[in-house]
Amino acid sequence: MSIYGKYRNTLDIVLDDMVDIINKLNRQYIEETGFKLYEHLNARVKEDESMREKCRKKGLEENERNALREIYDSVGLRIVCSFVDDIYNIVEEIKKIDSLKVVEEKDYIKKAKENGYRSYHIILEKTVDMEDVDGNTPGKYYVEMQLRTIAMDSWAALEHEISYKKNIKNRELIKSELKRCADELAGCDMSMQTIRDLIVYNTEKE
Repeated sequence: MSIYGKYRNTLDIVLDDMVDIINKLNRQYIEETGFKLYEHLNARVKEDESMREKCRKKGLEENERNALREIYDSVGLRIVCSFVDDIYNIVEEIKKIDSLKVVEEKDYIKKAKENGYRSYHIILEKTVDMEDVDGNTPGKYYVEMQLRTIAMDSWAALEHEISYKKNIKNRELIKSELKRCADELAGCDMSMQTIRDLIVYNTEKE
């Protein structure tokens, strides 16, 4: 039986709602600016075994309440944007939506982690017209969103690979090079943003 119990199907509905919200924001942005708001959107309900493993790591019983209340990423979205400003535009628009409430947010773009990791993390509470694990209707479900530029996402994928491989020689040297690369990519992201701003500013309106 799923760790999410009878609420497993509701998680799919929450996920679909979130994807629809992001896609709607993207369509509106294209109409207003001519630019896409994001390049890639990955959305998933956390696999049953992955959630069970996370419960074990946190010392929690493997049950639906802990999976849906004590852990915030049963529903997850990763949004990859071309430009840094697009990330903040999405966050700003998300905060205007009545069915969404910000529970927690961490800006690792303005203040990167020590290893160079950069991303914007936000935990949302999504209200839906269905029962939640507390027996409330409308119900509330948590959604984790991670927003990155293409450069940040590529870097994070490489860092993840290094972190999970056990038999890597010269690990500290590689980490040092990865940190240097993160700093260079951050500068590149800022330069790309500046260039796009200049294009927009210097484009004559029809």
